Amino acid sequence: MRALRKTAPGPGLELVDIPEPTCGPDDVKIRVMRAGICGTDLHILAWDDAAQAMCDTVPFTPGHEFYGEVVEVGSDVDEVRVGDRVSGEGHVVCGTCRNCRAGRRQMCIRTRSVGVQRDGAFAEFVVIPRYNVWVHEHDGGEELISPELGALFDPFGNAVHTSLMFPLAGEDVLITGAGPIGLMCAAVARHAGARYIAITDVAEHRLEMARAQGVDIAVDVSRTSIREAQRELGMREGFDVGLEISGQASALQEMITNMNHGGKIALLGLPARQFDIDWTTVITHMLTLKGIYGREMYETWFAMSAMTTTSPVLRERVLGTVSDVLPASQFERAYEIARSASGGKVLLDWTDLG
Repeated sequence: MRALRKTAPGPGLELVDIPEPTCGPDDVKIRVMRAGICGTDLHILAWDDAAQAMCDTVPFTPGHEFYGEVVEVGSDVDEVRVGDRVSGEGHVVCGTCRNCRAGRRQMCIRTRSVGVQRDGAFAEFVVIPRYNVWVHEHDGGEELISPELGALFDPFGNAVHTSLMFPLAGEDVLITGAGPIGLMCAAVARHAGARYIAITDVAEHRLEMARAQGVDIAVDVSRTSIREAQRELGMREGFDVGLEISGQASALQEMITNMNHGGKIALLGLPARQFDIDWTTVITHMLTLKGIYGREMYETWFAMSAMTTTSPVLRERVLGTVSDVLPASQFERAYEIARSASGGKVLLDWTDLG
């Protein structure tokens, strides 16, 4: 089969021929149809310090955001069947640590990630454990979940996990970072009944995409302060809930300054460096800061499936974060679009190898 591989330590990826993966008794083999490029994949391409810290086996196949069709199931698998259309939870857990045994699998201390520490979905086929398979529809159905939408379920899960960490109904929400996940957060916040939604970025095309997601104000923070945006919305107090997606020091620092007393902040963005926080404000304003990683296994999956299958508006808005779907053979162009942040979410079509 064809696969996009990290063939040796160092920058770059190669589209090569390798044997198809085998399916063990507790595994499911999936024909990949769409796969998304995310920030982790950009680190792997560059082979920077972050990638070297994450990836402990080379060669390997990256890719963890995907949708496909089940072509084989292991002998012990009875809840997934051939022909199912599926996505995959990318965190493969041990099942035996304290958190796993307590039902908190997303906090497993021995997690192995698809496309990072084991072969992933930038290939014609991928094999994952049965418990990591999320079935959308049976018998090849695409009536509700298209291949493009299904490939977004991993990052959409990050957005849902972050957005729903705190109650949003009737609240004023500030989102910092209007990349694909920030845009999905905006869509979820609107779906969940937020009063005002403000989102920040410095790229006009992303702010324009945010307006299409139904935000009340999209703020170019290189020109306008968050405080000015609050006044424009007629807000008399600070934001109730903050969703920090950018990983930028200035974004979190300004968010803290503009939160209401007792406000709650969910942190998904990973900063590139350490930075100072105004802990006096955090303490005296009684703010709550909560770190978010991945998705709750599998409560987030149930939540996002329920929302997308019942809300055509939400489906449209989540799909609206996709700017490019390119044949897998054009991976270099796809990576360049993703790296330059000149669009939204970029997907590879693994049914089209040129």
